Amino acid sequence: MTAAVRPVGIDLQESEENRALVAAIRADNPEVSVRHLPGLVKLSAPGRIVINRESVEAQLGREWETGEFQLAIVTYTGNFAEWDDDQIVVAWQH
Repeated sequence: MTAAVRPVGIDLQESEENRALVAAIRADNPEVSVRHLPGLVKLSAPGRIVINRESVEAQLGREWETGEFQLAIVTYTGNFAEWDDDQIVVAWQH
């Protein structure tokens, strides 16, 4: 019997620019579920969500710094297990 994987989540403000961010997250995390609410996009996935700078840049069509993520995020569930110039990882650290 395997233990259930604890889900992580990210809530983002709904905006034109953040739609590209959501598209990049979906492309890199096929297991992510996306729920749209008025003014908010809720993403959740089992275990971890990875945000790759290169994927976001491809969706936006411009350079993107991972620090810009702070302008998009409303709340999150999990921990920022990694955050550098190329990648952000939301996961539970045990």
